[in-house]
Amino acid sequence: MLSLSVRLRVLLIFAGLAAGSVGIVGAALMLAARQNGPLLFAFVVAAFGLVGLCTLVWWLFDLNVAKPVEKLATELRIRAHTGAQHAIDPTVARYLGDLAPAADAVSKALGATALSTAEAVAAETRRLEAERARLTALLTEIPVATLLVSADDRIVLYDGQAAEILAQVAPPRLGSAMTDYFEPTELEAMRGKVAKTGQPAEVRLRARGGAQDFAAQAKPMEGGGYLLVIDDAETRLSPNAARPIVYDFDLTAVNAGQTISDRPLSSLAYCVFDTETTGLLPHRDEVVQIGAVRVLNGRLVPGERFETLVDPGRPIPEGATRVHGISDRMVDGAPGIHAASRDFHRFASGAVIVAHNAPFDMAFLRRHAASAGVTWDHPILDTVLLSAVLFGTTEQHTLDSLAARLGVPVPEQRRHTAMGDAEVTAEVLLRLLPMLEARGLRTFGALIDETRRHGRLIEDLNESSRSRGS
Repeated sequence: MLSLSVRLRVLLIFAGLAAGSVGIVGAALMLAARQNGPLLFAFVVAAFGLVGLCTLVWWLFDLNVAKPVEKLATELRIRAHTGAQHAIDPTVARYLGDLAPAADAVSKALGATALSTAEAVAAETRRLEAERARLTALLTEIPVATLLVSADDRIVLYDGQAAEILAQVAPPRLGSAMTDYFEPTELEAMRGKVAKTGQPAEVRLRARGGAQDFAAQAKPMEGGGYLLVIDDAETRLSPNAARPIVYDFDLTAVNAGQTISDRPLSSLAYCVFDTETTGLLPHRDEVVQIGAVRVLNGRLVPGERFETLVDPGRPIPEGATRVHGISDRMVDGAPGIHAASRDFHRFASGAVIVAHNAPFDMAFLRRHAASAGVTWDHPILDTVLLSAVLFGTTEQHTLDSLAARLGVPVPEQRRHTAMGDAEVTAEVLLRLLPMLEARGLRTFGALIDETRRHGRLIEDLNESSRSRGS
């Protein structure tokens, strides 16, 4: 059969269906005639035979045509949206003639074109990075902290000294509201002063909670935002210290009035995390490590990482230590789950929480939520469900299999560490999001509606996400 053309094989299948139908009807009539039975007997025999034959043909089509076409479409989607370049397995569609090799040839040709484009982009990126390095070196000599803020009061850019100031209140995060760090009344007064004069203004800002205040200058920017320069001697970096600049100018776009359900997936901030634990029972075991990274506008935000060991308050079983490598000695002196939960809660503020098998990890955090004084009301995405939406329930959805499918490298030495698995999950998410958008799932609400169809696979954690704002 493999030596025949696809069209000829399809013709033979339908010819077999026709011949089989005629044969079944004829055999039924002959059987009825030999036994002098009624025509109803012949009808029943023929009906059962035809149903059985059609079921067999459907099964052959599903096995050899429908599933291979679906698998091939998935492979092409992966190449189109993730840049993966591994060869298409020819056995996937072995009964579809030259379709699989042709698809592989097209994807390789497009991949070669994309590679040349990527090389040009990489060269330009290197030039921009060199300019950024020069700018960073220049700003190192200026003993002030710099923040660029959008018209809706979100942080668009911060430098190393600004990060030191922000970190006194909460982890510095692109896209976060200034009210997470400074007193709202003073921010409102400052914005009113700048808007009224249209000129730079000298102001003082108090940190949230009133722990400290800072002398600053606010300069209005085109579009309604402002540049905030804080001169704080206590947070100045030494002349030789690193001074990274973290920014994303796409954050100047305003999303005022949109609930999270209506927000495009590409506009959301994501906090991707993983935990390591003393065992697999969330109602009894404890967390020993939390690792998280932030994803914004289609990229990992450099420097915005959260990683901590956690003292579980009990001995760590040897079996668990063999998996993640964390021993009792390593967690001695580490914060307990209450302090770690609060710190992670601040880091995840304003973001969609993402995890692989999220109900497992969230169960540990939610069990201690009340005693830690936090509420885990963040919208949540699970990469297991996202995989099921894109690849179907018959595929494997483990983190390793999903990473292999999408071409995400998994460093062996980082596997089964909270930060290592969080980074792999984040890279998986970055490849899944454009594929979901290509399927028409462009908003968070549309995606949640689709994932709920797969609720039998894993618990949905977004019961109130439709009505909750960002």
